[in-house]
Amino acid sequence: MKTIGVLGGTGHEGKGLAMRWAKAGYKVVIGSRDAERAKATAQAIREMIPGSSVEGSDNRGAATACEIAVLTVPYAAHKGTLEDVKAALQGKILVDVTVPLMPPKVARVQLPPEDSAAVAAQNLLGPEVKVVSAFQNLSSHLLEHVDTPIDCDVLVCGDDKDARAEAVALVKAVGARGLHGGSLANSVASEALTSVLIFINNRYKTNTAGIKFTGVPDDPVA
Repeated sequence: MKTIGVLGGTGHEGKGLAMRWAKAGYKVVIGSRDAERAKATAQAIREMIPGSSVEGSDNRGAATACEIAVLTVPYAAHKGTLEDVKAALQGKILVDVTVPLMPPKVARVQLPPEDSAAVAAQNLLGPEVKVVSAFQNLSSHLLEHVDTPIDCDVLVCGDDKDARAEAVALVKAVGARGLHGGSLANSVASEALTSVLIFINNRYKTNTAGIKFTGVPDDPVA
């Protein structure tokens, strides 16, 4: 099983994903701007999931140590984090979870000049990094309950079909259903949907709204 580096992994989404992958048997390296905070988060996960292999480092160290990197930082930190880890990611897969939310109006769709954060990441990192977009519509509140399957679908978008398949496998490992969503440009749809889900959560007093696609087999071919 490949080593996963969760960049920005001390936040709710990153930590939730890391917990799920650790429970599934992956080796996980938590990354953060603050290495000590990453180490504390890793220790908390090891205590919660005995026998799990989770370490902490700064973001550059996590990017260097992993085979698949997962970026879970706020949009404001997106470009700076990518610039910091660009060299370490060459030849690897990056799963970008970033959503271009611009506070305070996070329930309103606001897209970047490149149309999506994932496309911006690909442009910055260059062709030797296979960028895939996934997990934008999966609530951290669902991820944190590691023993509970997640009744949501996750759109996986990317220009490299093998990299997409790797990400679909990671979705299955967290307990959700991953669906190929086409080219990386299509990430604009899943990124925009997050603001819609935030509005729905606020309107209906919940924190677990997600998406489901009908007419697709329960176990689609990866």
